[in-house]
This record gives sequence, structure tokens and C-alpha cells, in this order.
Amino acid sequence: MSRDAEDLARENAKLQKINEVLMRRVERSMDMQGNDYALFETAILLEAKIRDRTKALEQALAALQGSNRALAEAKAEAERANQSKTRFLAAASHDLLQPLNAARLFLSALSETECHPRARQLIGSTEAAFESIERLLASLLDISKLDAGVMAAEPRDVPLGPLLRALAAEFAPLAERKGIELRAVPTSAVVRTDPDLLLRILRNLLSNAVRYTPEGRVLLGVRRRGGGLAVEVGDTGIGIPPERQAEIFEEFRRLGTDADARDRGFGLGLAIVERIARLLGHPVEVRSRVGRGARFILGLPAGGPLPDAAEPEVRRGPIPGRLEGALVVVIENERAIRDGMRALLETWGCEVLGSPSAAEALSALQAARRRPDLVIADYHLDRDELGPFAVASLREAFGPAVPGLVITADRTPEVRERLAAAGLPTLAKPVRPHQLRAAMAHLLDGHRPG
Repeated sequence: MSRDAEDLARENAKLQKINEVLMRRVERSMDMQGNDYALFETAILLEAKIRDRTKALEQALAALQGSNRALAEAKAEAERANQSKTRFLAAASHDLLQPLNAARLFLSALSETECHPRARQLIGSTEAAFESIERLLASLLDISKLDAGVMAAEPRDVPLGPLLRALAAEFAPLAERKGIELRAVPTSAVVRTDPDLLLRILRNLLSNAVRYTPEGRVLLGVRRRGGGLAVEVGDTGIGIPPERQAEIFEEFRRLGTDADARDRGFGLGLAIVERIARLLGHPVEVRSRVGRGARFILGLPAGGPLPDAAEPEVRRGPIPGRLEGALVVVIENERAIRDGMRALLETWGCEVLGSPSAAEALSALQAARRRPDLVIADYHLDRDELGPFAVASLREAFGPAVPGLVITADRTPEVRERLAAAGLPTLAKPVRPHQLRAAMAHLLDGHRPG
């Protein structure tokens, strides 16, 4: 209850007491004096008191309503400012990711060529720097979306086993490079959560665990906890002092010494963990001792039983299909990105036709009497043209069997929904070459004879 409401309650109680006292006075006057004048005088006094108190109460109510209106206006203004900040960060991230994508494509094309070992080392360092910038932009955008309340959760029943295995496989190369053991305990548990947001939480926790564990192991597991479940990420790393275990969930708070500053991240991972966990209603606990490691525990509600289904086989070994000789149409309005994509794809043996629009690409193909093997389109093109429509226009000319792939720096839910509705595979900018090559090989493999 607010202070104004408490004051009103006290005023009401005081008014009731005054009314009771005055009524008793009226009754005593009637009993003791029994004359009309005394009764009239008491009634007049009572009426004046009630009128004064009623006026005071009305004034207090008006002041409270004014305070509530001011509070609502301030809240609305703060929400508008937060949403404006989110829109600005989204637009800035999109614009910054465009040149980053072009630079990464040129670097990837360069790395495919024969070059001096020192040059290859410099290429790797530059790619790592670009990777850090991309992670920072993505983290800032996530923080902004969470603060603005525009990130929505879509909970459903999720089997944890495949999810934890995928995470362990994702972080295994990083753990191997540091010489630490990373293991995910097998589980058949099912939880009720949003799988995409849960993955963001666990990725950040695993990233921190590997980063702050100079030797030893990192363990990812699940255990029963009351009527629900708890996913735990434990490590044998440097640990967290008790006095800092609350502040690590604040933005730009980092542990470690200057010696490991290059590998300390940006201090946003746990801030994102805390906000997403709060959005999902999943409590997060940390237990740690300095020099003995840390355990992060995420509480999850149990999900219902899922129908039996065969787990998809994980393809291992070389990427299927051959890219050599494939005619790939790249529709991209940014010349630098288009040239970078051409340089990279040509090192893979592809023939590339680059164009800023579907109409120009179609005209060039018809003039050459060629049919594309694959269409790669940026999502946002010039003159409000969208990538899915560019792919559709080429399919209309050459048949629906032409495979298409959309690349975008726009990470908004609306774009994801549109691309899902169009049934087109999607890659996010900056494009990782191994993901692009795997996607292209998969699409070409599925549309070639044999």
C-alpha cells in the first residue's frame, strides 16, 4: 500500500471515531437535557465536522489520483524510451553487421587460398576479433530487448537429453583447446520451458564455466528437485568470492585478473542469464568457493511425457554433395557483401552470378540461357524488396525445385516468423563459412540427381 493510501485509511478511521463520539454526545444531550435546542446545537456541530472531514477526504483522494496519473505517465514514458532504445540498437546492429559480414567473407575467401603461415595466423586473429564484435552486438541487443519487455517466451515440453548433448558437442572444441574435460550427463527428463531461451541461458553458463576453468572439468547435468528439475553447470575453476556472487549478474561485471583479460568476455553473459531466467520464471542459484569452482543451478518445472520418436541420426564425416560447378545466384544489394560472397564461393569451385535485385538476376540468367542451381538472397533488398520474394520470383521463372537460402542481419521475431512461413532456410549475418558451406551442400545434394 502506498503512503497516500495509508494516509487515507488513517483519515477514514479518524472520521469514524469522530462520528461515534459525536453520536454519543447527541445521545447524552438527549438523555440529560431533553430539550430541542441542545439536540439542534449538537446536530449542527456534527454536520460541520462531517463536512470538514469529507472535504479533507476528497482533497486527499484528488491528490492520490493526481499522483497515480503522474506515475502512470512516467511509467509510459520510460517504456517508450526503452522501446526506442531497443529499436535504435536493432537498427544499429543491423547496419554494423553488414560491413562485418563483408569483412568476414573476404577473410574466409583469403583463408581458403595458399598463404604464409604467419598470414594465416593473422587471419585467424582477425576473425576472432570480428567474432567478439558480433557477440557484443548480440548481447547488447538481447539486454535491450529483455529490459524493454519485447522478448516473449513460448514454453512447451522439451526433452533435455538431446539439448544437453548438442551443447556439449558445441563447446567440446573450446574445452579441448584449453585441455579441460567437458561432459554432459545423459538424461531422459522432460521440462516445461522455451527451448530457444533455455539454450541462451545454458550457452552463457557453459561459456563462463569453460572460460574461468584453467584446468579440470566442466559438468552439465540434471537432477530431481522437489516437484521439478534442476539443470546444473559445474566447474573446477577459479570460483567466485561470496561477496561478489550477487554482483556477477549485473552488466559489465567480470571476474579474473589482468593476465586473462583477453578471454574474460564482456560481462554481459550472466546479466542475460538473470533476465531470461526471470522472464521464464526459472530461479537461478550460484554456489561457489574460491579456488574450488562454481555451480550454477537453474530450476525448471517438469514437463509431460512425450510420444516416442526415433532420434534423428547425426551425420558425421565429410559434408555431403559437391559445390564445384554449381551456378549460384547471389542477390545482395550491398556491393561489398556481394563481392565478398563471390570471392568465397569461387574458392569452393562455384560459378557465381551476383545481382542487387531479382529482376537483374533474372534478366542475366535469361540472356545467358542458364538455370540456377541455388539462389542465395539477402532478406532486406533495395526498393523494399525482400529476399523470400526474390527467391519466389526466380522459382516462378525456373521452377519450384530451385533451392533457396536467405541471409539476414535482422534478428527480430517478425522476420523469423516470415521466413518460417516461407519455408526457407536462413543464416544470420555475419555468415560463418562452415555453416554456409554445409547449408549449400545440403540444399544442392537434395536437388541433384542421385
